[in-house]
Amino acid sequence: MAQVVTRFVVGLGNPGSRYRLTRHNLGFMVVKELARRWGQGRPRRKLGSGVWDCSFGGQRVVMVEPMTFMNRSGRAVAELARFYEAQSDQFLIVLDDLALPAGEIRLRQRGSAGGHKGLLDVLACLGTEEVCRLRVGIGQSPDFVDATDYVLGKMSKEELDWADKAIDQACQAVEDWLTVGIVEAMNRHN
Repeated sequence: MAQVVTRFVVGLGNPGSRYRLTRHNLGFMVVKELARRWGQGRPRRKLGSGVWDCSFGGQRVVMVEPMTFMNRSGRAVAELARFYEAQSDQFLIVLDDLALPAGEIRLRQRGSAGGHKGLLDVLACLGTEEVCRLRVGIGQSPDFVDATDYVLGKMSKEELDWADKAIDQACQAVEDWLTVGIVEAMNRHN
């Protein structure tokens, strides 16, 4: 029997130590920081993902790290949606964004993938663009660096400094999404 869940927070990234602290794993970093703040331990493996089942603000929250690699994130999200009988508006997808300046965050209630292949797969597998997302800016890749190499590259110490601040802001945005809803959270953080 499916369980009733109020909200899902899905951080996009790539599993494994090779991708730890890469720009493309900011979604994972936000979810891990929320788990730390909310006193959660390690995630458990469930339905192709690392999953924390917890609560915040009186709501049941399932936080998720898909273990399917970035470009196939939608498969894990769709499997969770089927298992929990969840609707697309119950999800917040947290991801990195090349188009945003480094360290900026942006919440959206719906829209296209904007060129992000992980989000594109999520939208395709859920069959809708009506999915909330929280983008964490990583800035454009330098002219001499391929975009793929840039997003999969490890962050420098200076980048980790702004990333820590962005992760903190993103965590607050997630908590606001959970407690006051997407519209008010967008007003507070965009």
